[in-house]
Amino acid sequence: MDHPETAGTAREDRPAHQLLHDYAYTIRTKEGELYNDDLAPVAAGQRKWGWFEIFNVWTNDVQSLAGYTLAASLFITAGISGWWVFAAIILAGFFIMVLVNLSGRPSVHYGVPYAVIARTSMGVFGARFPALLRGIVGMFWYGAQTYFASTAVALAINAVLTDPPTATFLGMNAVGWVSYVIVTIFQVALFMRGMDWIARFLNFAGPAVYVVMTLLLIAIWTQAGGELVGAVGTLFQGEKTGGAAVLAFFGVAGTMIAYFAAVVVNFGDFARFTRSTRQMRRGNLLGLPVSLTLFTFLSLFITAGAYIVFQGGEGDPLVNPADIVGQVGNTWLTIIAAITFFLATVGINLVANFIPPAYDLANLLPSRISFRTGGLITAAIGFVIGALWVAAIGEMGLPKFVDTLGAILAPLYGILVCDYYLLRRRRLDLQHMYSTSPGGIYYFSNGWNTRALAAGGLAAIFSIAAVWVPALAQLGGFAWVIGAILGALFHWIAMRNHVIVSTGEEH
Repeated sequence: MDHPETAGTAREDRPAHQLLHDYAYTIRTKEGELYNDDLAPVAAGQRKWGWFEIFNVWTNDVQSLAGYTLAASLFITAGISGWWVFAAIILAGFFIMVLVNLSGRPSVHYGVPYAVIARTSMGVFGARFPALLRGIVGMFWYGAQTYFASTAVALAINAVLTDPPTATFLGMNAVGWVSYVIVTIFQVALFMRGMDWIARFLNFAGPAVYVVMTLLLIAIWTQAGGELVGAVGTLFQGEKTGGAAVLAFFGVAGTMIAYFAAVVVNFGDFARFTRSTRQMRRGNLLGLPVSLTLFTFLSLFITAGAYIVFQGGEGDPLVNPADIVGQVGNTWLTIIAAITFFLATVGINLVANFIPPAYDLANLLPSRISFRTGGLITAAIGFVIGALWVAAIGEMGLPKFVDTLGAILAPLYGILVCDYYLLRRRRLDLQHMYSTSPGGIYYFSNGWNTRALAAGGLAAIFSIAAVWVPALAQLGGFAWVIGAILGALFHWIAMRNHVIVSTGEEH
């Protein structure tokens, strides 16, 4: 058998190009039902990503308009001090780092995306279901993030218009619709240029947002003066105490984990391009707890400062940075900031919500749906979803939207980690991932592992109920954690006596 895994912990952090001579990444039997060039393993010598590219994957994920809006909403609605919300978000950053280090490792070793790794637990055909589920969630997020990105473009257009239109359709006026179409076309065009162009785009957009946010904070702080630091402690002063405050603290952390849920599950789609496990881990450390801390700090003070300077401490604080920028009164800063936020939001949309569904759809029919075709399907469906954001979907509130999508995906993560680390002890067979032979390790019953699918479905019922059942309202922020733990537990119970471990060396 050919195994692209490293042999022993002493070798796991060797650069991928040094492993090329040890193991082959070429699939010997290329069956159209399971194989195309986009789903094929990335050969060690073809991997170009280091820690900086992984860092910017997360930086763009953190910095989107939806990410800012979610963080600001949590400061306002959590019911605890803003400083405790800040601490909870940082805690979530460290926890997410651990999660993606686990989910990314098999893809670094084998060079395959999540849709292929899922075959080892769900079956070579059964993996199509969780991959499709992940794709559908990605499409919902793609539509939502496209809408948020369009608000930044609309801000820039309105900054130069003397009399913007007011008539609306589905909650958006003419400028809003034009902006929405511009964002859609831009994203599709960038996606069609390929992963190398996307990586370059992320490397630019990530640092640029921090520059603009820092300038925005300076502009607001100059006007707010000494009131700003005190406002952080009073504006976000929660009413919850005791056990309720503790639950709220961990609920905030849970909601932030759910926000990253889509990328946590399919992080292998990006980890497969990195040169070593060490590079992946370093990028995760700098891109998650470090970058998330800086972004949350800026978000906290910008939101508080804007409430003092632009709202006079009256009404509900603005939570969309595009709205805050529009209050500054400096046309050039408004345009520059709007463009930068637009770029950042497009970055995360490509990373978390465009590329993964494209892989997932390609996995359904590899012989007919390519990575690019999957992306175009994602764009078309996501366009409809985003167009309905203001009029319908957004009514549930962003935190609940985030928790719901996270609850759907959480069991998939638990199953992936349990299967790879506990049941298969980090030993997989690359050739069998692409084999429809009834004797294949991952063929199970006609290509489907019904035990794993049942485990995931049962866990999802509990995690989704935590979001939507009123009696379980206090568990809403924990929905992702509940789903992941139950998914792993149910999968282990169902499969502990039914797993065939590859004969390759443990790594």
